[in-house]
Amino acid sequence: RVLKLFGHDSVMAVKSTVGPEQEYFLIPKEYYDKRKDLIYTGRTLFGAKPPKGQELDDHYFGVIKPRVSEFMKDLNEELWKVGVLAKTEHNEVAPAQHELAPIFTTTNIATDHNQLTMELLQKIAKRHGMVCLLHEKPFAGVNGSGKHNNWSISTDTGVNLLEPGETPHENAQFLLFLCAVIKAVDDYQDLLRIAAASAGNDHRLGANEAPPAVVSMFVGEELEAILESIENGTAYDAKEKTQMKVGVHVLPRFMRDTTDRNRTSPFAFTGNKFEFRMLGSSQSISGPNIVLNTIMAEELKKYADALEGAQDFEAALHALIRDALRAHRRILFNGNGYEGSWLEEAKRRGLANLASTADALPAFILEKNIDLLSRHGVFSRSEMLARHEIHMENYSKVIKIEASTLIDIVQHTLLNAATAYTRDLCTAILQKKAALPGDTCRVESALAASVSRLGEDLLDRCAALKTALDTMPKTLDAEGEMHYCHDQLVPAMGKVRETIDHMETLVASSYWPVPTYCDLLFSV
Repeated sequence: RVLKLFGHDSVMAVKSTVGPEQEYFLIPKEYYDKRKDLIYTGRTLFGAKPPKGQELDDHYFGVIKPRVSEFMKDLNEELWKVGVLAKTEHNEVAPAQHELAPIFTTTNIATDHNQLTMELLQKIAKRHGMVCLLHEKPFAGVNGSGKHNNWSISTDTGVNLLEPGETPHENAQFLLFLCAVIKAVDDYQDLLRIAAASAGNDHRLGANEAPPAVVSMFVGEELEAILESIENGTAYDAKEKTQMKVGVHVLPRFMRDTTDRNRTSPFAFTGNKFEFRMLGSSQSISGPNIVLNTIMAEELKKYADALEGAQDFEAALHALIRDALRAHRRILFNGNGYEGSWLEEAKRRGLANLASTADALPAFILEKNIDLLSRHGVFSRSEMLARHEIHMENYSKVIKIEASTLIDIVQHTLLNAATAYTRDLCTAILQKKAALPGDTCRVESALAASVSRLGEDLLDRCAALKTALDTMPKTLDAEGEMHYCHDQLVPAMGKVRETIDHMETLVASSYWPVPTYCDLLFSV
């Protein structure tokens, strides 16, 4: 309907297209098999930070290791056999982390392809003696894994509707679709946040390695200036693109991209598409794209209703774009999303800060969201209520499994290791004093005392976690249980981990019963 107003009578359909980037970790299978937390939960529930992490960016910019390269070659061939056109694979920022990106295709097909990709990643890794971890945060202290959802909309005649013309400020059609996205993201920022919500992604979002949990949009300096001129009714002073300074003079002239390269924006315009960066690495892209497609359809329907009845199309179009920018400018943010000041600014603007899944999920069944999805025939009210219940229940189950796993490992493995190490230190102290009268055994005594104190602290904190888990009220409904898990179990697990990670730095490696981060991240 909108395109026909611009004279595109031959267009019969518009579809969204997606290119989902997939991040993942590869670790040796022999070490994976010795970590119950990885086996049961997909992530490490404890682990001291290694001396070296991702500080030097040497993994990101380094050569792909031969073992990983063989895996990637095998993976590509298997993906091509089932029609998944994997195009790009490379190292990611964290040690042992990698990424795969496919060629764009329509969203339904892209969703199926991504499911196949995740399945084959795990299947083929085992052929090569490795395990593929798709959890959003398998290791603390290094970057987690996301899934950048590169989304655009195209006509059945092959035209990308988010592709600016030679001069974007003169391209009224592009600006209309751009404003529809801006309005949609602002009106339904809570739905977009919920679409990326999970227990695993809570560890990643807002951790200065991934977008913050506050939804905002980046459009770049050039588009920002164009939108400001439209909003204020002033002439646009076109900014010349600047030539990149790369330190050499033999390359052809090419211009510096004005789109988002700082990677901190949750929803960024990147030239001819929007990159929704909040998605977790293990989730299906179907939910986020259902939301994107529906909120875009909603705004375009409103625009078509307004423009089809206008006596002066150009005047109505200009007014519609201008009014949308004035009403929804708050969602545009070109700055650094990692800075603490942004959260204060977002609050001042009235943007939602749904920091955790427990904070976000209740908004799924707000009346405006039920009305939107039911009115467009996507979900009925009962289907939304069912999904809401399932998501809350799943969150609680994940947290309870993690808590139970941590308790099991502490009680049956880590306390025994600390006790054995302390016992042998005490035996060494007695033997040393007998052999060397007057020797203070300072090293052995200090270590034994420290590990013993940590063992007592670990016992107490583990008992507190177990009590919190065992005394969860049976009368809680799904939402109450979700909040209990978030407010009681998650902090208690954090305290247990704090003690374990400190203990790991003191107990001799020959006594520590599980592979460390050094083993897991640097052995492939």
